[in-house]
Amino acid sequence: MKICLLCSHGGHLTEVLYIMEAFEGHETFFVTYDSVRTRQLDRRYLLDNIGKNPWKMATAAVRILRILRNERPDVIVSTGSEIAIPAFYLAKLLRVKTIFIETWTRVEQPTGTGRLVYPVADVFLVQWERLLSKYGKKARYEGAIV
Repeated sequence: MKICLLCSHGGHLTEVLYIMEAFEGHETFFVTYDSVRTRQLDRRYLLDNIGKNPWKMATAAVRILRILRNERPDVIVSTGSEIAIPAFYLAKLLRVKTIFIETWTRVEQPTGTGRLVYPVADVFLVQWERLLSKYGKKARYEGAIV
């Protein structure tokens, strides 16, 4: 199975790195932001940080579309942040399965990214049971993943 690991370059990347063991035996590649830290990753695509800039979001969407069409992953796994928004909507159009893992740091309130990708995520995991009531029936609590 080919897995795209998609996240921002700070704490969200740290969370993905904590669960790398789960992807052993599978082909993986990263889509993340360019930073000193992410340049050290194997098989990576580095984008400019999107932030809340609509133009950067559109530019990132074009790059992500190219990456997904070239790599053809079976699934995208993301811990956030805003980089997941264009990726999950494009994945839906390309019929690529998606798994979103709400960040461990969100105990009471959902993230903006979580709210935006929830409708299109195939699997949506929260790491705190209290968050289940903030999302719909698709959200699942399987315990702390990170």
